[in-house]
Order: sequence, then structure tokens, then C-alpha cells
Amino acid sequence: MKLNMYVFFFLPDLEWREMEGDDCEFPYGDGTNEAQDGDFPTVERSRLQDMLSLLGLETYQVHRLGLQDALQISSDSMRSRAPQTPKDLPWSFLRKLQALNTEARSTSMVLDVALDARPVEKESQLGEDIVYWDTADDISADIYSFSELPTPDTPVNPLDLLCALLLSSDSFLQQEIVLKMSLCQFALPLVLPDSENHGHTFLLWAMRGVVRTWWAQPPRGAGGLREDSVVLPRAPTFAFVRMEVSSNSKSQLLNAVLSPGHRQRHCFWHRDLSVGSSPREIADGLVEVSWSLPSGREDLDLFPEPVAFLNLRGDIGSHWLQFRLLTEVSSAVFILTDNISKKEYKLLSSMKGSATKCYFILSPYRGKRNANLRFLNRLIPVLKVDHSHVLVKVSSTDSARFVRRVRSIVAHVARSPCRRVSVEDMAHAARKLGLKVDEDCEECQRAKGRMERITRDIRDADAFRRDVLRLQGEPWRKAAQVERELRQAQRAADPAEKQRAELRHRLVDLRTQQNGHSPAGGLQDFIAGLSSPSVRERQFFLRWMEWGLAWVAQPRPRLPLEPAASLKPQQGEPPRPEPLGVEHFLREMGQFYEAESCLIEAGKLSAGQRRFAHFPGLAVELLVRGLPLELTDGSTLSTPLRWVTGLLKELHARLERRSRLVVLSALGVPGTGKSTLLNTMFGLRFATRRARSPRGAFMQLVTVAESFSQDLGCDHILVIDSGGLIVGAPATASGRFELEVSLATLIMGLSNVTVVSLAETRDIPAAILHAFLRLEKAGHMPSYQFVYQNLHDASAPGPKQKERRPLADAPGDGSRASAQPEKQGDGLRALAGLAFCDPEKQHVWHVPGLWLGVPPMASVSLGYSEAIFELKRCLLENIRNGLSDPSRSSQQLIELVRRL
Repeated sequence: MKLNMYVFFFLPDLEWREMEGDDCEFPYGDGTNEAQDGDFPTVERSRLQDMLSLLGLETYQVHRLGLQDALQISSDSMRSRAPQTPKDLPWSFLRKLQALNTEARSTSMVLDVALDARPVEKESQLGEDIVYWDTADDISADIYSFSELPTPDTPVNPLDLLCALLLSSDSFLQQEIVLKMSLCQFALPLVLPDSENHGHTFLLWAMRGVVRTWWAQPPRGAGGLREDSVVLPRAPTFAFVRMEVSSNSKSQLLNAVLSPGHRQRHCFWHRDLSVGSSPREIADGLVEVSWSLPSGREDLDLFPEPVAFLNLRGDIGSHWLQFRLLTEVSSAVFILTDNISKKEYKLLSSMKGSATKCYFILSPYRGKRNANLRFLNRLIPVLKVDHSHVLVKVSSTDSARFVRRVRSIVAHVARSPCRRVSVEDMAHAARKLGLKVDEDCEECQRAKGRMERITRDIRDADAFRRDVLRLQGEPWRKAAQVERELRQAQRAADPAEKQRAELRHRLVDLRTQQNGHSPAGGLQDFIAGLSSPSVRERQFFLRWMEWGLAWVAQPRPRLPLEPAASLKPQQGEPPRPEPLGVEHFLREMGQFYEAESCLIEAGKLSAGQRRFAHFPGLAVELLVRGLPLELTDGSTLSTPLRWVTGLLKELHARLERRSRLVVLSALGVPGTGKSTLLNTMFGLRFATRRARSPRGAFMQLVTVAESFSQDLGCDHILVIDSGGLIVGAPATASGRFELEVSLATLIMGLSNVTVVSLAETRDIPAAILHAFLRLEKAGHMPSYQFVYQNLHDASAPGPKQKERRPLADAPGDGSRASAQPEKQGDGLRALAGLAFCDPEKQHVWHVPGLWLGVPPMASVSLGYSEAIFELKRCLLENIRNGLSDPSRSSQQLIELVRRL
């Protein structure tokens, strides 16, 4: 068959001009970057709609794309396929971002070209100006070879894709996108342009969830790690903008300034990155922000304190409002331009009186030197600058030396008395200039006010638990101990009815005392927040509560110093004091429900006297909306059976016909990366910051797309994170050890699939091994995967990691010793078969380190992201192929909880 491929080049007359590299776009006929107000209204109005239509996002302008839409599991979750049409781009970007893939911005399309089906035009129909090749001819020497044709670049600039996606997302998906971008060390969107509605949005709410940790060195005393939301600390801020035409790229310059000598960072997207040269259609006017954060290592740190960098996309003349904002909040502004003419002089003269320092980076055309000097001399008294504020960069300039000079200017300004602002301060300035702030909507502000009423009186977390959350703590601990003894008595071979009756009487007395209380003021406000008729307001309220409780009880100054060594996890160490969180309020609601249900079972209350029957419904609403719910209380190491049963019953009612569940759990000692693994795999929100992580086991619901549920064999996946329950207590610590074994048995017994996360050692914690042996004896063994995570980067400070032995070796001493209490004759054989199985069966995974480089400026390594994706694909394949237990209904889970 003779195959013909025709390539057409249409060459319209366009007036081209030289533009800045990373800000290049197709020009308007008059040579300006963007239509002025009132010019070309039809083109300006349609540009955004055309982009949304191209990306398939136009349907999300009324009902915005939500977090649950983005996180649901579909057939695409099991394959790493390049997008084939523009409509695939947003979903590919979201999937890669969820997996913390640092190549998420590099997404390009691979077109599936059906060459045989393509009609070929007759030669007589071709115009004179159309060039074509016949692939039957020898064109191997031609640069436009046939092999290159099926893989064109994406037609969408990555910044346009980001802006379109943010404009189509609700507040909570926007927040998730920004958080994941931060973990990938991408520059974050700060001002989102909206040319369609002639409005711009300052993304304060979207930024609020980003928490970073860095090294702080006070003027006196030892330094330490400080942790805070990026919107709160004040820091020197430097803006980089373009005026008219610049031969230098702002984004490349910023990346160079932010990069240590040994490794180039790509925080800001620019044209020399893959597909970066596509012209921008809707992203001009976007303001991005990135930070340089110190790690405490002089050989790596560029600046001794946090420094913020802002980047305005497009020309300041076309985006004067954004430029005014930057001059209001910045310590200094770097203006990149090739030449200063009369028009630019008038533009800059309007800055007269500004406290912001101005620096010029010029790349002058030949013959323009005298004109530049003339206008600069006129600007010196206006902007209060001198000739040291003018930098010239031409093609012959040493780039590395030039970057060092810019960096030294930044360091000098930051050391001197200068303006220091937080993102919250920037939002305040944006409001004054008339920009919309995303956090100012009524539902968000009402939720914030309710949070402040709850948290304003909290000075001591322990006192608050004692005075307001009165049913948990010692009352719950006593009731849990009695229930344990009662269950043991019921399982005894020779049960003593008198002993059981006495235990039941004690339990009823304890529950009666609990039921004698009413919810205190703070808890009543919390319940009222959960009961709001507005779904959005409830979501805002829960987020505000998480942040409010995380920060309100911290001593001032807001950022407590903590020595770095104290943050390093140690296997088997006792848990830290549990921080106050949303889970404590929900736990208190659970105890009210538990006490009431126990008294009804005992005949002490009638069903008509119930006050708290609606509590499980309020909690399940949070589970369905993506909030983790506590399954096992970490402070008492107990599972509130009636509360969990009530939750599962309510979940069954909510899910209706889509109630088939697969349970996937992750177990391991704290610090082995299991929560980060689950979050990366499914986009979940399990706590990962160790200093603030709750101790209990938590569950979160992941939805399977209806189009994929039949193939996968389930409608939802219930993910359980064992949290801080299993600390690796030795078998000799009989009390704690037996509790850990029981809890591991419960979690694994509920699971269809279990992931055991290991680090630092090849030995599996004894409690998990005992749980395996008990479940094997009972005939219930989940599908399992062992994941060894390398938690230390070779370049990180601190001691060298221990020599690692292959996981498939024979069991170590810890595993051998742990088998003895079970008194199984074939215990060691069972352990060898379970924990040290054949790697060819893919039960054992070695995952690379999470970070590429040294935090806080490290990004997530591509190897980690890809390994977690492969693990996820394997788990889903096992579920689909029936290698795990079949899915269960919520009712079946309830019976399983009772049995276990």
C-alpha cells in the first residue's frame, strides 16, 4: 500500500515583534499585548469560553468541579496514558498532581492518528502555497520526517490550563490543587485573572491550607524548625515584572535566583520547559508566588530567612491593577525591559512616592543607549533610585555572575530595614484596590466566625478537654476497660455469670454518669456548625476548625521553635501528647451516642428518650465529603463499637444502591510514611505532620466512578490508616502489646487489602505479625503488600542510614521472638511465608525516598511518585481480578466489626 502524508503550512501575514521569552504570545495588530478596555470586546469575551470549550470545562461554570469529582477512581486511575485530546488535559493534570508527579505541568498530547482512514485530497485541489511530501519518496534527510508527525506538542499553554482549571473548580478543589503544587515545589497562583468577567481573584483561601516547615535562627539562642501556614508569616517580598518587550525571561531568571549552584529548580514555568512556548490565551495577568526557605545548612541556603518572590505574567501596562498591588506589597520590584521610551517613562512616573525600591534589568537595542540614559536620569528623582539600580544583561553577559548579582541585591534589601508582608497582608491590600478575595464569601465568613467563637477561649488544650469535652478521657477510659473485661468474660471457657453481671452493672453506672451531662457550649457550637443547611458552609467550617485548633493553642510567637533532632521518629518510642483536633469533638459526640445506646440496650432508657440519634448522620456527612473519621480512639486504644456501628448503618443508608465496599488498610509504626503513601495514592487527607498527628486509626471514603464500578467490583473503597496505634511495643510489655495485637487484628480483619509499611528495618512489628497469625488461624487472610520506604535522602543532614538487607531474607531476631507468644508450632514457617515471600509475586515493594533534595526546598521525587502509582495500579488490579476478598456491603461490615 502506498501511504501518502501531506503537511500543510499556511503563512498568513502577521506583524511579529520581539518579546520576552516566557511571556511570548501572538500579537494584536496594533502591537500591544492585550486589548485595552473597550477594544475588541467580542474577542476578549470569547477567549476564555473558547479555552474552556477546548478543554471540556464549560459545563463546570455553573456547577463547579468538586474535590470528590477529581478524586474518584476510574479506569484511567490504573493506567499512565498520555492525553490524546485537549479534553483529556485537565484530568491528566489532576491525576498527576494528586500523585505528586513533578512532571504534571509537562503534560502533552499523543494523538492516535488513524492514517489509513484519513482522506487524501487530490493534487488538483491543493493551492500553490501548500507544500506536501509523498512518504513513498525518500525524505529521510528532511527535518520534518514522518516519525515526528504523530507526536505534536499540546496546543494549550500549561498556565492557561491551570487558570482554566482553577476557574472551573470550587474553593476546596482549588485548595487541593494549590497544596499539591506546593509539595511539587511549583510556583503557586496568587492572583487569578478572569478576562471574561473583567475581574481578578486573590487566592487567600486556596493558599491557607499550605503549611511549610523551615529552619529559623533567632538573634539569640539555638535555632530550630518552625512550622506555619504560608499565609501567616511576614517576609521580605520581591516582585519581578515585564514592561513592554524584554529579551530576558523573568521566569528563567527567577528560577536561577532560587536555585543553588548544584541543581536547577523550575518553580516558575517558562518557554524552555516542555510545551512552555505555546502562546498564552487567558493566563496573562496571573500573579504567582514562590518562597526561598532556609534548611539550616549554610551550603544549601540562599538566604538566612524566608523570602517571597512574585511573578506577574504579561506586561505591566496591560495589567496595571496587578502591578499596583505588587508595588504596594513588595520590598523591591525588578522591572525587565529592553528599552525605556516616552510611553514607559509616563507609566513609571505614576509610581512617584512609592516606598518600594525599583531595579531595572535592561537589554537595550543598538543605538538606544543614549535614549535609555536620558529617561533613566529623569526617573532618578521620581523613583528615588540611582545608577546602582540599573542592571544591563545582553547576550555576552556572564549569566551565572549576573544571577549572583541579583541574588546579592535581594539579600542586601532583606537585611536592611524593609517592608515585610504576609499573604494575609497582601489580601488586605488587594481588597483596597478592588480585587476580589476568595475568602470573603458569606459562607466562608460565617464559618470562620463560628470557629472563632469556639476557639477564642481555648488557652490550654488539656483544660479544654477536661471542662468542655468531659465524656472522653478518664470516663471513656474506664468504660472501655470494663467493656474489654466483659468481652473477655463472655469468651471465657467457664463463664461466671456473677462476674458478667457485675461488669454489666459497672458499665451501666459509668454510662449513666456520662449520659447525665449535656453537650457543653463549645461542643454545641460545633454541632450547630455541622448542622448548617448549607453544604458549602459545613465544609468551610470543618476546614476553619482544623486550622483554628492547630494554631490557637500554640504559644506566642505563633511559630514555636522545635529542635530538628526531636522531630526524627524513633521506632518504639512513647507517643507525644495528643494535639487538640476536630476528632476530639467528634469523639465527644460518639461518647454521647455510646452512653445513650448502652442505656437503651440495658433498658434504662426508652427509644423515645433519645437525644443524640442524629449524631452518626452528621458524622457520615463528613465522611462522604472527604473528611477522615476516627475508627479507633488513640488515647484509650479502644473502638467505640456502638458509635462505629451507627456510622456504618448511616453510611449504608446514604450510599443506597452503591453500597459495595472494599476495605484497604495501611499498618506500620509512626514515621514509616504510610499516611503519605495513602494520601499520594488516593488524594486523601490523613494527617502527616508528626508533631500534630492524632494517635487513632482513621477511615476515609473513596468513590469509584459508576462507569468503572462494575469492572472493579465495588462502588467505594474505605481506606483505613492505622495512625499512631501501633508504636512497636515489645512482646514483653504485655498490656500495651496485647492491645496493639487486638487493634491490628481488627483493622486487618476488616480489610480486603492490607499494606504494611516498613522503614529502617526489615522486621515487621510484632503486633502486626501476631495479627497475621491470628487471622490465618481464623481462616481470614487479607491480600497483603509489604512496602519498604527509604525515608532518608543521601544528601540530607544527619547520620548515615543503616545498611539495608533484602526483605526477602530469612526472618530476623525480632520476627522470631514475636512468634513465640502465639505458641504455634509452625509459627516461623508461617512468618517466612508471609513476611518474606517470593518477590516475584510482587508482595514486596521498595519505594524510593520521598524527597528529591533537602527539605524545605526539596520537591517530591519522580521515582517516589511513579512507584506509588505502580503500587496503586497493582492494588486495583488485585481487587478487579478477585485476588482479594470480594466487596462487602455496609451491613456485612457491621457484622464483621461485631465478630472481630
